[in-house]
Amino acid sequence: MDYSFTPEQNQIREHLRALLGKACPPEYAAKCDEGARPPREAYDALAQGGWFGLIVPPEYGGSAASNTGSGGGNGSAIDLAILLEECGYAFEELAMWVFRTLTYGGYAVMRDGTPEQKASILPRVARGEIAVCFGITEPHSGSDAAALTTRAAEREGGYVINGQKVFTSGMDCSDLCLLIARTSSGEKKHEGITNFLVDTRTPGIEIRKIKTLGQRAIGTTQVFYNDVQVPKTAVLGKVGQGWRAVDAYIWYERLCLSAARTGAATAAFEYALNYAKTRKQFGQTIGKFQAVSHQLANMKMMLDISRTMVYRFAWLMDQGKATRQDAAVVKLHTGETYKAVSDMGLQILGGYGYCMEYPMQRFFRDSRLATIGAGTSEIQRNIIARGLGL
Repeated sequence: MDYSFTPEQNQIREHLRALLGKACPPEYAAKCDEGARPPREAYDALAQGGWFGLIVPPEYGGSAASNTGSGGGNGSAIDLAILLEECGYAFEELAMWVFRTLTYGGYAVMRDGTPEQKASILPRVARGEIAVCFGITEPHSGSDAAALTTRAAEREGGYVINGQKVFTSGMDCSDLCLLIARTSSGEKKHEGITNFLVDTRTPGIEIRKIKTLGQRAIGTTQVFYNDVQVPKTAVLGKVGQGWRAVDAYIWYERLCLSAARTGAATAAFEYALNYAKTRKQFGQTIGKFQAVSHQLANMKMMLDISRTMVYRFAWLMDQGKATRQDAAVVKLHTGETYKAVSDMGLQILGGYGYCMEYPMQRFFRDSRLATIGAGTSEIQRNIIARGLGL
């Protein structure tokens, strides 16, 4: 396995670092967090640069397998990981917004969409004209996601959806929601599940914002579906066989989340490192004290392992060799690393880390979701254990 990047991939990173340095500087990220507003300007800057087309085929307006002004690339999982790592480094919530659109509007439609859905949705994804979110979790089905009860009853010409979702992040700033609903009951809970692409402005949808500790810019929502009527053309994939597709989307999600959080953890580490090199106590910079330097050494080690795991998993995906256990391992380690690095970084800053005017508190707050959202660390360990035959 070759761990080096191609010249085109190095260009991708360089172009992104320059673009995001202007469109999403630290003070901008802080204002979005403080004001609880989505980083729309940065999202649009990525769109104008053609970055949403990175994984979309050229026939739908994307740049995959082509050489474009955004640095080229072939739409590989490694290219995607570079994009999300750089977005996460600039502002994790920007990366969350981008990954949802690319995963649930891009990858999902490319994988399971009809020709009409691809022709309608993929060009808008490639241009960054729309945002897409994911509606799966319910009040009584979190870790046990397949136990969902939101129903989609077939009616003449379409379906009527009734139910409740929770933690649908970005629903209030998205145009489409990839909604997971039950259309029938089978012997197993994974049977009878169907996926729908629902316009978030459809009558009968009620969205309520949930106040959270972190992730405030995009945030998350509670969504009520009350006799929501959608056409049959809203079905993504095969009726009643949606869970297998959801499983594939989640693998893709694992890569995106892991890359984004590794980027964010790197930013937290660099902030703590620079602080340790300039903050003086007892006549010397605090980085000279072993208690601090060893924490920074541990942070560096954890980040190097995370980055290696992200690109190994991306390589395995490109080779068609990735397993469910691989996805769980990378999600578990990168999430725990982000949480640990942010915690140690706050400790290094001491009282200043606890002050809202410094960014470390945001890393600390945002990182706490990494071991909870999109599959808890405990669930990842269960998956890994099953892969070991336990």
